[in-house]
Amino acid sequence: MQAPSIGGVMLPRGKGEVIRLSRGASLTDFAEKINANPASLVQVLFNLGEMVTATQSVSDATLQLLGDEMNYTVQIVSPEEEDRELLESFDIEFGEDEGGEEALVSRPPVVTVMGHVDHGKTRLLDAIRKTNVIEGEAGGITQHIGAYQVSTEVNGEDRRITFIDTPGHEAFTAMRARGAKSTDIAILVVAANDGVMPQTVEALNHAKAADVPIVVAVNKIDVEGADPAKVRGQLTEFGLVAEEYGGDTMFVDISAKQGTNIEGLLEAVILTADATLDLRANPHQAAQGIAIEAHLDRGRGAVATVLVQRGTLRVGDTMVAGDAYGRVRAMLDDAGRNVQVATPAMPVLVQGLTNVPGAGDNFLVVGEDRTARQIAEKRAARERNAAFAKRTRRVSMEDLDKVLAAGEIQQLNLIIKGDASGSVEALEASLLQLDVGEGVDLRVLHRGVGAVTETDIDLAAGSDAIVLGFNVRAEGRATQAAEREGVDVRYYSVIYQAIEEIEAALKGLLKPEYEEVELGTAEIREVFRSSKLGNIAGVLIRSGEVRRNTKARLVRDGKVVAENLTIEGLRRFKDDVTEIREGFEGGINLGNFNDIKVDDVIATYEMREKPRA
Repeated sequence: MQAPSIGGVMLPRGKGEVIRLSRGASLTDFAEKINANPASLVQVLFNLGEMVTATQSVSDATLQLLGDEMNYTVQIVSPEEEDRELLESFDIEFGEDEGGEEALVSRPPVVTVMGHVDHGKTRLLDAIRKTNVIEGEAGGITQHIGAYQVSTEVNGEDRRITFIDTPGHEAFTAMRARGAKSTDIAILVVAANDGVMPQTVEALNHAKAADVPIVVAVNKIDVEGADPAKVRGQLTEFGLVAEEYGGDTMFVDISAKQGTNIEGLLEAVILTADATLDLRANPHQAAQGIAIEAHLDRGRGAVATVLVQRGTLRVGDTMVAGDAYGRVRAMLDDAGRNVQVATPAMPVLVQGLTNVPGAGDNFLVVGEDRTARQIAEKRAARERNAAFAKRTRRVSMEDLDKVLAAGEIQQLNLIIKGDASGSVEALEASLLQLDVGEGVDLRVLHRGVGAVTETDIDLAAGSDAIVLGFNVRAEGRATQAAEREGVDVRYYSVIYQAIEEIEAALKGLLKPEYEEVELGTAEIREVFRSSKLGNIAGVLIRSGEVRRNTKARLVRDGKVVAENLTIEGLRRFKDDVTEIREGFEGGINLGNFNDIKVDDVIATYEMREKPRA
């Protein structure tokens, strides 16, 4: 029996079967699943207005389109599922404690501090750890994710708490959300003098989405106009009811600047953890956890701050973090001391990785270097395919000419380099969220950690891209190469400045918008006939001013009878003038237009470029 024809191509047609494909799969991958020839799938997509090669990474939407056409249900495997299947192929279980209940021991809670900008998050963290990080920060904004542990005494017992130091800036929403997912408890900082602000609500929603308990720190109680009771009342509207009002949320009044009641806040965190969470982990298995931050250190190479979630991490272990792997050469704690082991909920700086993992990547310890390398390489290939598919612009036959016509689709290409993977990722996410209207596209060609290199400049020169350096500079001969190639390299230390400048650049790519501005009106009192110039209107300027060479329309009995006229001649008595102001008389010549009558009104206007909001 002959296979049915799809768009003139002979192919086996499905019966609604489910096909599982990873992000960025190619037509060859699709063809293997249905025992078809990849070239035939290329032809089918061409008939549907999509032009792709057999080995090219294809977007999820294109795979779904092909599946619908061939009567298959295409299921795109999520990144988490892909990772789980990958690890299962190596007989590795991730995200679960091994052993029974007897193997579990209590661990410290992991806490994230959230809240509105300028409400005192960094100063609170500073007060807690007794070291000043605020002075070295540009714009007073925390730029990196770090982590550290503190100890406090509760009911005569020494207890430890791990803090993830996430930036509170709204531009770092992506990192803040990721921080909440890796934590057990969120501290919501609200200034007693300001009350609940937009970012307060945003942070609250992140914490609720991550399903973590919240402790509210009412800060700045020593400032004039402070009203802690008002804060309690405002947060009641968002479902946070203070214990003193009959609710289950602990509110603690503090002053981070004066160091008032910091111990009370730490105690509230411990009590909340004990009351609502079962914080236990098995310290005797191979370590697993999350990479909170990573960067390239000139002396140490790729280093990553990791948070152990279960098991114990030891110097000499072979670990995989995202698409990076390596043997742990050394570990440093938050005080910079060398440590040999890291137990559950302990953050450490790890040295020995081959490259820089992404902020939020999972890490795990495996038995052999070869296994670690294979997992890392497969993860890297998967991410690369997904990125290629994401970059592919879907083009149909109908709008192909628009894409090819320069100027129809405007695009700003960017290369982002930063000092830490979390900062780079957050900056990219913020820039891609910019929306300045249709017809302008922003594309990130490459992002990475470390200084701006000659390779970056070469890529920028070949694709007309702008290079953004965030807390990094150019190295080697990259500066000379940029000058030689005419590549625009911009350096930033505060993320808001980068976003504002790129937004302005995007708006500059848009075609200008114009609005009509009325200049003045003239009432016709008398009509003079000239054999040389035609009809001339004797007018009285009623409002504004009338200028030569401006546009005009003629209004008769309240209705517009002529549009797009031009004030070609303007006289005052016997003199030619460039303008006549309100209250004065003069003569107006509208060129070849002669249908003018007494009592008509000439309204003049000009088109001005409208600034974009």
